[in-house]
Amino acid sequence: MRVPVKICFFLCASLALASCVSKKKFVALQNDFDAANRDLGMCGERLSGLTNQLSACEQERFKLQADLRGAQTALQVREDQIKDLKAQVTDVQTQRDKQLTQVTDLTTLSKSANDNIRETLSQLEKKDKYIHLLQAAKTRADSINLALAVNLKSVLRDGIDDQDVEVKVDKTVVFVNLSDKMLYQTGSSTLTPRAHEVLGKIARIVESRPELEVMVEGYTDNVPIKNACMDDNWDLSVKRATSVVRVLQKNYNINPNRLIAAGRGEYNTLATNSTEAGRSTNRRTRIIILPKLDQFYDLLNPNKVPEK
Repeated sequence: MRVPVKICFFLCASLALASCVSKKKFVALQNDFDAANRDLGMCGERLSGLTNQLSACEQERFKLQADLRGAQTALQVREDQIKDLKAQVTDVQTQRDKQLTQVTDLTTLSKSANDNIRETLSQLEKKDKYIHLLQAAKTRADSINLALAVNLKSVLRDGIDDQDVEVKVDKTVVFVNLSDKMLYQTGSSTLTPRAHEVLGKIARIVESRPELEVMVEGYTDNVPIKNACMDDNWDLSVKRATSVVRVLQKNYNINPNRLIAAGRGEYNTLATNSTEAGRSTNRRTRIIILPKLDQFYDLLNPNKVPEK
C-alpha cells in the first residue's frame, strides 16, 4: 500500500506544480495580448492619420491639376489672340501694299495728274500727312456728291413718280435711274414729252456744275428686237443713250465735251428677265454725273491738303 500512496503523492504534487506553471504562462500571454491590442490600436490611429493625409494630398493634387488645366487654357487663349493679331497685322500690310500697287499702276494720266501722283507718292514716307491727304480728299468728294444728290432730288421731286426716278450716290459718282416708259416710246429711241421735262430739270443741275461730266447709259431687257431702225438690243440701248445726249446738247446747251453716250444692251441687269416686272426694271436709262479725271486727281494734290 505504500507504493500507491507515494505515487498519489507525486501525482498530486505534479498537478499542483503544473497548475502554477500554466497560470503564470496565462498571465504572461494575457499581458502580451493586451500589449498587442494597445499596439494595434496605436497602429489603427496612425493608419487613420496617414489615410487623412493621403486624402488631403489627393485633394491638393486634384486642385493643382485643375489649376494647371486652367493655366493651359488661358495660355491657349492668349496664343490664339496673338495669332489673330498677327493675322490682322498681315492683312493690314497686304491691303496697304495693294493700295500702293493700285496707285502705282495708274498710267493713263494727263501730265498734271502724273505730276500730282508723283508728288503724292513722295508723301508716303510721311504717314500722317498722307493719311490726312486721303481723308481730306474723301471728305471733299463726299461733300460734292452729297450736295449734288440733294440738288437733284430737290429739282426732280415735283411732278415725277418715285417709281420712275431714282437718285443714288455710289462711291465717287451720283447717278439717276430713269425708267424707259417715262423716257421713250415703246421699242424706240424717240423721247416722250415727259422725258423732255425731266431732262430739262437734270440739265439745270448739270449746267450749274461745269466741272462735272455726264455719262448716259442705255439698258434694255433680253427680249430680242430687230427692225428697219434697230439691229438688236445693243443698237437700241446706244440709240436711246444718244437721243438723251442730243437733247442735253441741243435743247439745253450742255457742252458736248462733257457728254458721253454708252449702250449696255440687255446686260448688267438689276432684276430677273423672267417676269414682266423684272424686264420693266431692267429697261432703264442711267445718267451718271462724275468728276473729270484731272479734277479727281486734284483731290489728291498734296499742295491742296488743308492744314491740321
